[in-house]
Amino acid sequence: MSQATGGCFTTGSVASNLAPTMLPALPVITPELPHLPASRAEMLARGWDSVDVVFVTGDAYVDHPAFAMGILGRVLEAAGFRVAILSQPDWHSAEPWRQFGRPRLFFGISAGNMDSMLNHYTANRKVRNDDAYSPGGRIGLRPDRATIPYSQRAREAFPGVPIIAGGVEASLRRLAHYDYWSDTVKRAIMLDARADLVVFGMGEHQIVSIARRLAAGESARQLRDMRGVAYALGASEVDQIPPGALTLPSFEEVKSDKRLFAKATRIIHQETNPLNARALVQYHDRQPVVCNPPALPITQEDMDRVYGLPYTRKPHPMYRGQVIPAFEVVKDSVTLMRGCFGGCTFCSITTHQGRIIQSRSHDSVLGELQRMASDRGFSGTVSDLGGPTANMYEMKCTRPEVEAKCRRLSCVHPKVCKLLGTDHGPLIELMKKSREVEGIERVLVASGIRMDLARKSPEYLEELARHHVGGHLKVAPEHTDANVLKLMKKPDSDDFEQFSAAFQRASKKAGKNQFLVPYYISSHPGSDLNAMIDLAVFLKRNGYKPDQVQDFIPAPFDIATCMYHTGIDPFTGEEVYIARQLRDRRFQRALLQFFKPENYFEVRQALLAAGRGDLIGSGCDCLIPAQPPKKALEARMKRANAELNGDHYHAIANPAKGEPAGERGLPGQGYRPGRKSARRQDKRPRQGGSSASR
Repeated sequence: MSQATGGCFTTGSVASNLAPTMLPALPVITPELPHLPASRAEMLARGWDSVDVVFVTGDAYVDHPAFAMGILGRVLEAAGFRVAILSQPDWHSAEPWRQFGRPRLFFGISAGNMDSMLNHYTANRKVRNDDAYSPGGRIGLRPDRATIPYSQRAREAFPGVPIIAGGVEASLRRLAHYDYWSDTVKRAIMLDARADLVVFGMGEHQIVSIARRLAAGESARQLRDMRGVAYALGASEVDQIPPGALTLPSFEEVKSDKRLFAKATRIIHQETNPLNARALVQYHDRQPVVCNPPALPITQEDMDRVYGLPYTRKPHPMYRGQVIPAFEVVKDSVTLMRGCFGGCTFCSITTHQGRIIQSRSHDSVLGELQRMASDRGFSGTVSDLGGPTANMYEMKCTRPEVEAKCRRLSCVHPKVCKLLGTDHGPLIELMKKSREVEGIERVLVASGIRMDLARKSPEYLEELARHHVGGHLKVAPEHTDANVLKLMKKPDSDDFEQFSAAFQRASKKAGKNQFLVPYYISSHPGSDLNAMIDLAVFLKRNGYKPDQVQDFIPAPFDIATCMYHTGIDPFTGEEVYIARQLRDRRFQRALLQFFKPENYFEVRQALLAAGRGDLIGSGCDCLIPAQPPKKALEARMKRANAELNGDHYHAIANPAKGEPAGERGLPGQGYRPGRKSARRQDKRPRQGGSSASR
């Protein structure tokens, strides 16, 4: 990819299947101003009267490589651009967008590290009680579908400034998509956001190229030749559709016909290999939306430069010590690689980061560990040495000429591809080196590991069990039902049992008593009540009591989301069972935690509904006793009282009206939002008159 032009989106030769180096060397950071400016005062303190780029994010500003704005801001800074961060602005007015003045180049818009709807709502479409990416975990600091109002406010603040949308939310909504929270098929997001471009994927190459080309005098329209971008053409611009582009069923067609939605999903996911992907076109009425092929994988040299930038690894001081929960989880972690070739149908990682693994060098990782160890606040324990999947480091296809033609969605399903290099040697060596860094006392692996790959390397398992597990190791078998696992693109349940035995042997050899923490999903497409009951019996027999379970949430763009919406497997055309009713979803979740007293009555109902009363009683496989325990009765009474007396819904405050940011209706603010008194209104008729006479 040319630094001057950003390059076109032709595939190129197999020999050069990685994006050429284009990221700059490290910048010099002023110690007194370690973070990028997050206010006008901080901009002026740097001696700037304006900035080149304003990044708008729905997350708290954390200068850490686990946060997208941290990476992209530093990458642009290293390229010589002036960058400001507008974090969680009040979207009810355009004024916050004006505080840095008119950006010379563009507004970069992101909802944050998560889709804002996933961030806001549970699987039951209820407002979450906290926001892990906000200071103090407060909710209400970003709007629903944040990319859209953020982009609109940027356009309102400074008409004519290019709007470049990116991040997970924009990436996964770049074409017509199913939106679970409204239960509708929605248009490509750039149409509602009125963004000039949507950058999908990780974005470092695209964002630097965009800045350089705009700085050189090009217009936003001239950037449409870049890889990894999507854009809308005018109805009169159909002649600009890239040659060879595939035409998807239109927005109107996928909205009205579920089989055409499934067809579009199949085509989209077959065009995700950047080495052979073609451009996609989807008409919205007469307006074509074009999605260029994904960006080429980043080189190891550029990975090292990205993660070697001078991050403070801390939240911005404006939060005054308020805890940002997501930061606390990752602050002492180190990313080894990105991408995942697992292709799980319910996961967005492959779609967003790509299936080709991109790994950092040993020197880069060890350098980051040394910088961490030199920090006075570092505890000595690295909380995670991993990535999307901890043990895919430096794994790749052994036949590049085949990889350039491959359209397989998973390299490990239905079985591990014979051409996949599964050598754990480089990772084992890096794990050993990491423990030798001065100031590092312990290095843990908290990222999930791919069990079918780990079993291929007894040496890796022994190294892991002896040195890198803090008593518990997270794994994700997800289910036990063969059909559900097939729809998920996960290995058979035997894989988990074999891995469990191998891990216990490795732990015993290390002289340690360690346990697996398996993660499971309820209500995934294909999972009916009987499948969940079988899973619950499996858990009972093996002594597993999952503390955390995940209700399936249909995230935009995922294959499993297509199944949920259409009831069809987009690759086979077969019908798929879907647990749509709230009652069914509650039953499935309760079965995963059948051992909790508060779930007793729902588990009982589920078993009786499925004709499995044989699992109620005192038998070996029985999930619950015949009589409810005292704690179950107490939990039911407590829940009933909460429903009668509690505030049944959350309401988000409007800072533009002078309301403090966060949730209305909290203690001291009244029984219902806006009420002056916490006392409930008495609606009973008064003596001597009816309610109608008052």
